[in-house]
Amino acid sequence: MRFGARYAVAGGREGLLRTTLTAVGVGLGVALLLLVASVPSTLAARHARETARSVGVTGEFRDPAERDARPGPGTLLYQEVRTDFRDKPVTGGLLTADGPDAPRPPGVDRLPEPGEMVVSPALAGLLASDRGALLRDRFAAYRTVGTIGDAGLVGPDELLYYAGSDRIGPATGAKRVDRFGHDEPDQPMSPVLIVLTVLTCVVLLTPVAVFIGTSVRFGGAGRDRRLAALRLIGADLRTVRRIAAGEALTGAVLGLGAGAALFLWLRTYARDLTIRDTGVFPSDVLPTPWTMALITVAVPVCAVAVALFTLRGVAVEPLGVVRGAAPRRRRLWWRLLVPALGAALLTPAFGRAAGELPGVPMDAWQVATGAALLLLGVTALLPWAVEAFVARLRGGPPSWQLAVRRLQLNSGPAARAISGITVAVAGAIAVQTVFTGVRGDFDTSPEALATHSQLVGSHTVGSPRQVHDWVDRLRRTPGVRAADGYVERYIEKDGEPDTVTSVVIGDCATLAELADIGSCRDGDVFLGRSEDPGHADAFGPGTKVVADPYTDDAARPYRWTVPDSARVVRTRPGPTGEHPDGVLATPSAVDASVLPDARTRLSVRTEPGDPDAIERVRNTAAGIHPTLRIERLGGVVKDDNYPLVHRGLLLGAAGMLALIGASLLVTTLEQLRERRRMLAALVAVGTPRRTLAWSVLWQTAIPVLLGMAVAMAGGLGLGWAVLRLTDARVADWWAFLPVTGAGVGLIGLVTLATLPALLRMTRPEGLRTE
Repeated sequence: MRFGARYAVAGGREGLLRTTLTAVGVGLGVALLLLVASVPSTLAARHARETARSVGVTGEFRDPAERDARPGPGTLLYQEVRTDFRDKPVTGGLLTADGPDAPRPPGVDRLPEPGEMVVSPALAGLLASDRGALLRDRFAAYRTVGTIGDAGLVGPDELLYYAGSDRIGPATGAKRVDRFGHDEPDQPMSPVLIVLTVLTCVVLLTPVAVFIGTSVRFGGAGRDRRLAALRLIGADLRTVRRIAAGEALTGAVLGLGAGAALFLWLRTYARDLTIRDTGVFPSDVLPTPWTMALITVAVPVCAVAVALFTLRGVAVEPLGVVRGAAPRRRRLWWRLLVPALGAALLTPAFGRAAGELPGVPMDAWQVATGAALLLLGVTALLPWAVEAFVARLRGGPPSWQLAVRRLQLNSGPAARAISGITVAVAGAIAVQTVFTGVRGDFDTSPEALATHSQLVGSHTVGSPRQVHDWVDRLRRTPGVRAADGYVERYIEKDGEPDTVTSVVIGDCATLAELADIGSCRDGDVFLGRSEDPGHADAFGPGTKVVADPYTDDAARPYRWTVPDSARVVRTRPGPTGEHPDGVLATPSAVDASVLPDARTRLSVRTEPGDPDAIERVRNTAAGIHPTLRIERLGGVVKDDNYPLVHRGLLLGAAGMLALIGASLLVTTLEQLRERRRMLAALVAVGTPRRTLAWSVLWQTAIPVLLGMAVAMAGGLGLGWAVLRLTDARVADWWAFLPVTGAGVGLIGLVTLATLPALLRMTRPEGLRTE
């Protein structure tokens, strides 16, 4: 093996070129493997950063069973606040220290006093720029006194701040804590997204494995001739195999080093990769130690195995190399067995993902193995399809006959050259088919939401005068067409906790926006109903209702009886598209000030096409209270993980196609170089170069078209099978056309790139030999 290693690096120009090509190919594959292997640890590092600064849920959605810390010198009041700027989230925390030993969030040197704030570098840059002029107005009440370090940030471009405040307390939802670092579970992925993620990983990694195997076989003919020369000077077959293994091992080890270096360079661009609205720290992009160890061991072992496997059909003798003078026809039965096993693994899981809840584990290994076997079945079927097809071709122009005869003599190299692109296209077709089929489960289009209101907000309960003042301030904001506000609380029948409805408290003008109430005066009560008349009848006149407190045990339940004068009215869809079915009451009918845990709901309608108006509304809301968040309706994504998986697919597919294109180019050039004397001889006896160029094109085009046909069948079959897992249907059977077109276009570019080399190799100098 040491002898083989020496041949790899000091065996002349041809040996060095082969080793370089192998190292480059393996290096590209290893770099992509390391990037994919870094995804779990990258997400885990982000979750650890979030956990280190978390104090649990504050505000409206905090856990009623969770208790605050006792006030002391080592505690503080904390309330998380959120706002948005140009639809990018700006997260903050309001702090009030109880004593000198109050805990500090990660990355913060000292706690800000009331009127002060510390900001992330990205937020500091935004506030200092012209683009952040409207955002500066939102933080006009605070003076920046420091910067948050990387330890307290999820990503380098996160917009985060901590501000001292004397306007928070239990009434606003603030929480008293004695430490930062509340362990909270990450957002669970739905089983459908688990299936998509597993499929994406299989689609990205399977072509990489095929590509690495192809890279090890670069320059096989030249290697076999060198091994024959070694047999001539006395080496036996076992020695020859060890030398071949040493050559392959050297190229693979050099490829590991090149791949690691390329990975370290690529991860410096992690800051430009956005995950859930923030970038990634390059230091977080690192595979786990066991994953790196697995790649370090598996790649050289696979390289040696592939090198020895390729020698099984070659007789390396002292007088030359014999390459199967009478090759056996490829058998079909075992090639069909591979996708059949994959289908057998996926079939029992049909419909399971649709019936499970987020956080319920799916049998990911079963899905991954089944999908991988279906994709590998495409690779297994391709050589047989090429051989069976070209065996029946006859006649045609000279360029066609040259190409067909070459494929008939040995179609293996041509099939291997496009096996990677075939698997890649099949996988991309499958994923594209699945994504178009389930996209509606994760996106809500703007057309599906009510259009009479663009913005909504939620705040603590206010008196009728306060709510009227807040609404008036919003209405006077430039760019606002209309604004409304009301108090809302869920109630239940007294003694029947399973019967729940809502009570909405607002003046007559506000209630008239929500329902057709007709005549109205303060003190009236209405029963709103839309499609379900029984819902209003369940809380008819005389019904005794109760509102139990959510979080404060000291608060008293609010009991109330629906008056006999309550009238049933038909409701209109609210800002979120839902009908406010339930009890609609004017302020004199229900005392909102003693209604426990009630919330003030605000809705605002702005001028269409004026994004600055939205930011001015948010500035007005911040002036009302820092915890009042205004959110824009329209184009809401219901699951944050869906765009993450989709973006990962697009980035991985782009890198994978570039990888396969490079592999195909190197393989085609190598085949031309091995046949340069034959090509030069054909030109010397009068064959036009144009005929040879068309011959090279046909030699590539025939396997490619067959590969695309096999890829379409395999990709659509796998996509249909995965959709059956989610109980979804194929939304667009023609979604594969862009992917197939990209694959064919890549083949065309590779063929064009080989033409200069073909013209150079067909010169008379190509007839010379040693």
